[in-house]
Amino acid sequence: QVQLVESGGGLVQAGDSLKLSCVVSGGTFDNYAVGWFRQAPGKERMRVSDISRNGGSTWYTDSVKGRFTISRDNAKNTVYLQMNSLKPEDTAVYSCAAVVSVFPSRLATQYGYWGQGTQVTVSS
Repeated sequence: QVQLVESGGGLVQAGDSLKLSCVVSGGTFDNYAVGWFRQAPGKERMRVSDISRNGGSTWYTDSVKGRFTISRDNAKNTVYLQMNSLKPEDTAVYSCAAVVSVFPSRLATQYGYWGQGTQVTVSS
């Protein structure tokens, strides 16, 4: 059974940094493209960033470009999201999701495996 476990969230001040981790177990990590999503209270879940199976292709939503960096370490079955210059509007529950594909999907419904999420709160 494939499991995804996120960690690294917390309460920080605006301008601070956090690094989220998503560890994937129970499957062949090299087979998965991975996405990071976030959901703020009262808002729909949105895709923040994603990375292809081999790490060669990445994507970011406009609001985080230049501040967030996604990466993966296939030897550690882990995908990271480095978040710098955090803003209060980045406050949300961040979840990682995996899809058996070379490239990630724009659609959350295409991801078959999800983590439980980690809370990120940015105070002003």
